Amino acid sequence: MTTLKIGDNAPNFQSKDQNGTPISLSDYKGKKLVLFFYPKASTPGCTMEACNLRDNHERFQDMGYEILGVSADSEKRQSNFRNKYNFPYPLLADEDKSVINAFEVWGAKKFMGRTYDGIHRITFVIDENGIIEDVITKVKTKAHTDQILK
Repeated sequence: MTTLKIGDNAPNFQSKDQNGTPISLSDYKGKKLVLFFYPKASTPGCTMEACNLRDNHERFQDMGYEILGVSADSEKRQSNFRNKYNFPYPLLADEDKSVINAFEVWGAKKFMGRTYDGIHRITFVIDENGIIEDVITKVKTKAHTDQILK
């Protein structure tokens, strides 16, 4: 799991969103960013988490935050996920796992007695200067906004 901590510089990244548009950390310079990593688009937990952030998007905007979701899904799958649930924020299609690896959220997971490699559900809150303000490793999918805006 990630070794990044509060006070660290966020790793610079560039990847494409659900429409194939390049997005990088520098696009958010001067803005606060909620960067949330989730295992797989359109699965129950990921949908709950993303919808919780969607339902509170205006609160985030009022406080100066932008939101960006990341998984290893394809652009098409991310686009379908975003369109189905009307997410007002982009979703990175990090198929080569460059962003996932930069933030160290790929690793061994356990589910129903089985161990496998996958994306850990972790959220990074990054300030206007690219410094990590918070790292949330125990994400509550139904109440994630409250964890971020505590």
